[in-house]
Amino acid sequence: MTSIGGVEMVDWNLAVATATRFVRPGPEVSRDEARAIVAELRRHAKSSEEHVRAFTRMVRPETEGEPGTEQDRQGQDTPVLVVDRAGWIKANVAGFRAVLKPLLQKMEERRSSVPGGAVLGAVGGKVTGVELGMLLSFLASRVLGQYETFAPASRDLPAAARGGRLLLVAPNIVHVERELEVDPHDFRMWVCLHEETHRTQFTAVPWLRDHIEGEIQSFLGETEIDPGTLLERLREAAQSLTGGRPEGEECDEGGRSFVDLVQTPAQREILARLTAVMSLLEGHADYVMDGVGPEVVPSVAEIREKFQKRRASGAGRLDQALRKLLGLDAKLRQYRDGERFVRAVVDEVGMDGFNRVWTSPNTLPTKQEIAKPADWVARVHR
Repeated sequence: MTSIGGVEMVDWNLAVATATRFVRPGPEVSRDEARAIVAELRRHAKSSEEHVRAFTRMVRPETEGEPGTEQDRQGQDTPVLVVDRAGWIKANVAGFRAVLKPLLQKMEERRSSVPGGAVLGAVGGKVTGVELGMLLSFLASRVLGQYETFAPASRDLPAAARGGRLLLVAPNIVHVERELEVDPHDFRMWVCLHEETHRTQFTAVPWLRDHIEGEIQSFLGETEIDPGTLLERLREAAQSLTGGRPEGEECDEGGRSFVDLVQTPAQREILARLTAVMSLLEGHADYVMDGVGPEVVPSVAEIREKFQKRRASGAGRLDQALRKLLGLDAKLRQYRDGERFVRAVVDEVGMDGFNRVWTSPNTLPTKQEIAKPADWVARVHR
């Protein structure tokens, strides 16, 4: 930036620097061992494609009936990247930057009309950059893999033409397999099956990416820019989280996260739809990884049992507090509720009947239908 007026609302470079500085170091491995792990993850990612497509019966429309084409063999045009924690941080900052661009432009326009807005923006950009960096440093040691739907390509981090790449975070996979004391080769394949399912979902269902992006942009478009309104919502959030609710207000059953509490009513409606979609995607991935598992992951039952206990318990009190504050507990419920939905529907109408869920946005389950799969079956298969 050559002038303070050109400072962005978020200092993205500072976010990367902060996160990479404070992220925990990964497990100790030798150079030769690291190379072997990376090579194995790449092999598993490639081989999991065939297993997932055969089990789900989902293929990219233009390659349907042509499983042997070169395009099909190349992972449906989305690269697989085995990264360390710093690489995951850089990739996610790039993704945040792309998704949040419309909202930040809106905030930039509002700031330009405020006296001293450029100076305030420079300070705010630094603060926000540090805050985002600290959040990413917390998450970077916990994510095993990720399909980045909206990822822009860069020199170091390639992506598909319309966005999309599969990340496998090698240090975290090694850390968890050691912590759980499971067969490392089976665990690596198990993780790859989950992430490959996400890649299959988006490459086999062309409208899904645009639908989710539209919902996200609608959510961001409803964001309150007015400082007074935002401060009022933050006050309500602080009272709720500390137990200091105004007199007469009842506590929400189970509590709500900070993220929930600063939303507008319109945003809550959008988030309900997004929550249903994400529950479907995560639950489907869990269902597939366990369904394929017995054939290619001999110890899948042991891995699932130990991993579920780890997922539910968290690492400690601080970890549990942060998960609650950031709404990550809701993420865990998505896995559980979504998997129950998929299993119930497949049991009722079979895999082909379940796959009608991918027909259009109108056949996606609602949040209520995720909890009551029979209602979705009645609506879509009536």
